[in-house]
Amino acid sequence: MAVVDDDRSMRRSMERLLGANGFSIASYASAEDFLQSAKTTVIRCIVLDIHLGGMSGIELWQYLKQKGGSPPVIFITASDDETLQSEAVKAGCVAYLQKPFRADLLIGAINSLPFVPGKPDLEG
Repeated sequence: MAVVDDDRSMRRSMERLLGANGFSIASYASAEDFLQSAKTTVIRCIVLDIHLGGMSGIELWQYLKQKGGSPPVIFITASDDETLQSEAVKAGCVAYLQKPFRADLLIGAINSLPFVPGKPDLEG
């Protein structure tokens, strides 16, 4: 599982939450970091902030879909924007969570995916 969020404290909070729930994770501060470092073929889910510096979360996901390596995505955002939410849902996200969101909503969205928690999500 990967977390992409430019807010360091949010990334750390999600790392702790997801780790405490048995998920293997890697986190990235930007879409560009993710593209340079992640082995996207073995990532089973991305928790992806929509508003990132540089490439946006939606742009990253569209890029991954074009390349054929698009794992399920859970979009997170601090914006209360119905148009943006509609765009994210149309793009096929698993969930759209507005910050701050309840931990059980994120864990529930992840648990709805067809993989076993605790199984490594990233290799090497």
